[in-house]
Amino acid sequence: MEDVLDVYERSYDPKRPVICFDEQPQQLIGEERMAIPASPGQVERYDYQYKRKGTVDNFMFFEPLGNWRRVSVRDRKTQWDFAEEIAKLLDEDFPESDVVVLVMDNFGTHKIGSLYERFPAEQARAYVKRLEIHHTPKHGSWLNAAEIELSVLKGQCLDRRFESREEYEKAVKAWQDDRNASGKGCDWQFTTEDARKKLKKLYPQN
Repeated sequence: MEDVLDVYERSYDPKRPVICFDEQPQQLIGEERMAIPASPGQVERYDYQYKRKGTVDNFMFFEPLGNWRRVSVRDRKTQWDFAEEIAKLLDEDFPESDVVVLVMDNFGTHKIGSLYERFPAEQARAYVKRLEIHHTPKHGSWLNAAEIELSVLKGQCLDRRFESREEYEKAVKAWQDDRNASGKGCDWQFTTEDARKKLKKLYPQN
């Protein structure tokens, strides 16, 4: 826990940006019956019956101090999906950075080995050398600022039904671009000192 909190206390450095990563599945849902449109004093109403249209997975990359995020919508969350998103992060999002400091959980595919599964060893090694990885502890997902940003995405954009992936991706992209343009970041306040005071039960007792 303190390892991640120490990362959040670092000053902004464009050559070593701190990026938080998390992912979240989302159900695509179609209507059995047409929704009743909104009217004065009445919100849009949906029938309780619906059609399952499959699922997608949101890959959220969030730079708290840079006021930037990118959401990629994928069909799955395999090792290859993770590796390809990391490659995009390094090659396209932050090509000028010496190292990307990556905060993420310990999910099975979130491993260095995923890069070697997807890319030739020499290319994978080049990616690894540009990564500084910090894992959130077990049961400590709340330490990942990307999880907070996914919650914002859900509340502001995903609070309605999406029947097609195209419609879904369009809405997520619009949310992402609008939030980036607004300069919204994350003012993280919880420090290592706070943890030692408020979460002292989690520390070994002498």
